[in-house]
Amino acid sequence: MPRYRPVDSRVDLPALEVTILEFWRERRIFERSLDLRRGAPEWVFYEGPPTANGKPGIHHVEARTFKDLYPRFKTMTGHFVNRKAGWDCHGLPVELQIEKEIGTKNKRDIEAFGIAEFNRLCRESVTRYVEDWERLTERIGFWINMDEAYWTMDPGYIQSVWWALKRLHEQGLLFKDEKVTAYCPRCGTALSDHEVAQGYAQAEDPSIYVRFPVLTGPLADEGADLLVWTTMPWTLVPATLAVVSPDLPYVLARGGHAGERPVVLASSRMEVVLGSDAAIVREVPLDELVSARYRGPFDFVGPGSPDEPEKDPASWRFVVTGDFVRSDEGTGIVHTGAAYGEDDLRIAREHGVPVVKPVDAEGRFDVRIGPYAGMYVRDADARIIEDLRRAGVLLRSGIHSHSFPFCWRCDTPLIYMARPAWYIRTTARKQALLEANETVNWYPEYIQGGRYGDWLANNVDWSLSRERYWGTPLPVWTCPRDHVTVVGSLAELSDLAGRDVTEVDPHRPAIDEVSIPCPECGEQGRRVLDLIDVWFDSGAMPFAQWGYLGPASAAGEVFRARFPADFIAEAIDQTRGWFYTLMAEGVLLFGESAYRNVVCLGLLLGKDGRRMSTRLGTAVDPWSVIDRYGADALRWFLVAGGSPWSDRRVSMEAIEDVVRRFLLTLWNTYAFFVAYASIDEPDVASAPPPAERQPLDRWALSRLHGTAAVVRSALEAYDATGAARRLAAFVDDLSNWYVRRSRRRFWDPARAASGGGADGADKAAAYATLGECLETVAGLLAPFTPFVAEELYLNLVARQDPGAPESVHLTDFPAAESTLIDPGLDEAMEAARTIVSLGRTVRADAKVRVRQPLPRAVVGMAAVPSGLESLLPLVADELNVKEVAFEERGEEMTSWRARPNFRALGPRLGPRVQLLASALAGDDGSVARRLAEGREVTIPLEDGDVIVSPQDVELAQTTRPGWGFASEGSITVALDLEPGERLRGEGMAREIVHQVQNLRKSAGLAVTDRIVLGIEVQEAEGRAAVAEHVQHLAQEVLASKVLDESVQDALGESKVQVEGALFSVSLRRA
Repeated sequence: MPRYRPVDSRVDLPALEVTILEFWRERRIFERSLDLRRGAPEWVFYEGPPTANGKPGIHHVEARTFKDLYPRFKTMTGHFVNRKAGWDCHGLPVELQIEKEIGTKNKRDIEAFGIAEFNRLCRESVTRYVEDWERLTERIGFWINMDEAYWTMDPGYIQSVWWALKRLHEQGLLFKDEKVTAYCPRCGTALSDHEVAQGYAQAEDPSIYVRFPVLTGPLADEGADLLVWTTMPWTLVPATLAVVSPDLPYVLARGGHAGERPVVLASSRMEVVLGSDAAIVREVPLDELVSARYRGPFDFVGPGSPDEPEKDPASWRFVVTGDFVRSDEGTGIVHTGAAYGEDDLRIAREHGVPVVKPVDAEGRFDVRIGPYAGMYVRDADARIIEDLRRAGVLLRSGIHSHSFPFCWRCDTPLIYMARPAWYIRTTARKQALLEANETVNWYPEYIQGGRYGDWLANNVDWSLSRERYWGTPLPVWTCPRDHVTVVGSLAELSDLAGRDVTEVDPHRPAIDEVSIPCPECGEQGRRVLDLIDVWFDSGAMPFAQWGYLGPASAAGEVFRARFPADFIAEAIDQTRGWFYTLMAEGVLLFGESAYRNVVCLGLLLGKDGRRMSTRLGTAVDPWSVIDRYGADALRWFLVAGGSPWSDRRVSMEAIEDVVRRFLLTLWNTYAFFVAYASIDEPDVASAPPPAERQPLDRWALSRLHGTAAVVRSALEAYDATGAARRLAAFVDDLSNWYVRRSRRRFWDPARAASGGGADGADKAAAYATLGECLETVAGLLAPFTPFVAEELYLNLVARQDPGAPESVHLTDFPAAESTLIDPGLDEAMEAARTIVSLGRTVRADAKVRVRQPLPRAVVGMAAVPSGLESLLPLVADELNVKEVAFEERGEEMTSWRARPNFRALGPRLGPRVQLLASALAGDDGSVARRLAEGREVTIPLEDGDVIVSPQDVELAQTTRPGWGFASEGSITVALDLEPGERLRGEGMAREIVHQVQNLRKSAGLAVTDRIVLGIEVQEAEGRAAVAEHVQHLAQEVLASKVLDESVQDALGESKVQVEGALFSVSLRRA
């Protein structure tokens, strides 16, 4: 068997990955990686459950990449990492999918269809795409136990959630109240604040200014109107109180948009609202405003309406003060509809104004609302505006663009309305939540005190109940006397019901049919028909995944051993979703956060900059990427292709760039090693120890182990991107510097042609160095690109050593050897590479070919690192110069010229500035150089000396004729750009060698194949170059014979123009 399995440089990454997947399955590598660490310290990871009622998108791959990377790393560093998958089964995402399929439009349609059948379809739908999720999960290398996944719809999970709600009730934290909450009229249910936070979008709504005529007091005598602004005209129908700020000055104004009919508004808003032509009639004291009664635009409900015709309409419409009136928008006067705003409801209760609710559960006006009865409230806006105009109370109207909440699942604009609902009193534990947040390490750190910290600081009670069908039922039974019983399990419900209901499906409608005698009064208790917020389900997974029913339950021990999590990761929008519900439930139930470290990932955007969404059809199909570039390419892009905290655009072009710049660079280096090691079969055991190897070897090992240290440290700090970028930099160093500079140590055509070999110890050192680098990189990359890492390991390690672990994922994470890290050598090599880079810049600027040898390079440096001089032969070879020398002061490379800064010196020297200009023009460069070094210089003039500082002159640097230079920081490199006739000939020979090597490659020749080479050239200089360097040419390209004519039966032919000479090159196998 060959020592190394052959490696094609033209790799098919997707096909390679499929082969690796088969190997993992057959050899049970994932399962064995877990078995290997059983009994080791446990590192706890929680999988946030996705909803599998739709196919996964590429944005799901992002989170799953990071959720795989860190557990792999922790496993390789000696930890046991249990990885339990989970599926989120309940809630609006599932229900709306089924509604689309069966054609229902509202809750009435669902109930006509049948709750039992509807929920049966919901149950089926959540398993419909599990196979797609599992297939993608395996394909991207996300190792997680899907065979023992938790399902939030399982009875055991639901009962664990019930246990939690009962505990909250026992603490006095579960309660019922009528509050104003965000409500979706399409879905027919209230939403929690963290759901609302996920649905904001820009909206355009009407902007109208409406007059409320004042009926009492001096303002009434003056014919004044209160001026009110709103972007929701429909809320004028149930409007009651008008609210002013106790801190704003108010005025009576007329003119401008108000015309001659005066209006009251805040003075700071007068010109903005009424225009510059408006004028103040007088100031309006606050006590004159407060309690003033007014006439509203509509009297459909309340006093004076058909329901209460005997009462005064103004008895509910008077002015009060409130602290929520803003001075930066509107008029400084706000109308309230008690049932349709949190502040509105509070202030109505404070002033004894009843709550009027003329809007039904579908967001339509009820039968009391005259011409608008049955209309969806937002659809009624246009008609309301027109009726206000006809009534003469519409001052002006327009369009207002603002951020507005929409249903996070169906995109319907939400309505804030008062409804009875069940809440969790999270505000009672606000301080505990804030303190728990301080114990968590957030990545990025600013989320802790910013986006998430602000969310906690403004915490409101959790709106828990949902008026829907498919979800965890609220375990609350009530009797006609409103006694409340909260049930913690089906066994407990059986005891209360007096019959065994442990096998009853704990979903609607089956659970609705279970009644109990009230423990307090004995009357029949029925379950409240509400469900709970689906986010409570997912937030319960730390304990509910085990079926936890308290410390004494069967799951008590396993839960406590795996709580809290050491690590979770999801997209940044989960700061107001899963991250919050996890922490809230952890704090309320167990007194601490449910996680210690959390990685918040930015959102993935399409090429158009829009957020990707499977639901909206804007997500890139991950399979299109994987089938074309492979999972490792996608994983590497997601980790290394920009800050993971920031929103990023995803495109095929960006992923292709990752493949080209990193994966193919690594692969080519690997293929290079295997190709030449297969020829040489080196004895790396005979290699000298690292300390005795060439500086280039010692540098590569220093960079390798420095990289290993940085990667480990970065991953421990949850900085996968920093780790990946350091790895990418090392692979670039290895390929484009170490291999580039060591190529002849692996294969020297000249020695091969002569039948000799390279220095045995040096060749072994090169193989040992590159081999160690690739083997270590395989281990370092294992958490990032598990497929490519496995390929390198299987060929370079497992195939060579029968005693090695069978997979890279069964090995320990590489540890840095500090003794091999040489900062001084790193610094010297960095300087050498900077010198080379600057030299290349000089060549490029001067348009001198890289294969054209030059006589000399001169380097100027403020301080020469120790060890740099030993690297000068390497620098000379890379720059293709015959000599490299240091020139500390740089006079040999460049000269300086100075001319007066007339703007600076004119006022000080007057006419003498011309004398200074003449003196500087005659400078031999010494004065200008001292000025360039930042020193003051005394210059003698005809009428006396003058002191000149660097700020007094304009400096220009020039090169000597025939030279070019480039600078970076304190380093300057100059090249002698005149090669002379001999070096021009050598340059021609090098170009021919390059052309022949390309021909060999395109002809498919092996590196050891010998050829017959033909070189035709008419120009005398070209013929002389070939004649002088023919032996070198033959050795370099393994030519047994070099002809001065075209060869017969050529495998390849080409032409190359060099320095005016045209060379025709042909070859065939010898």
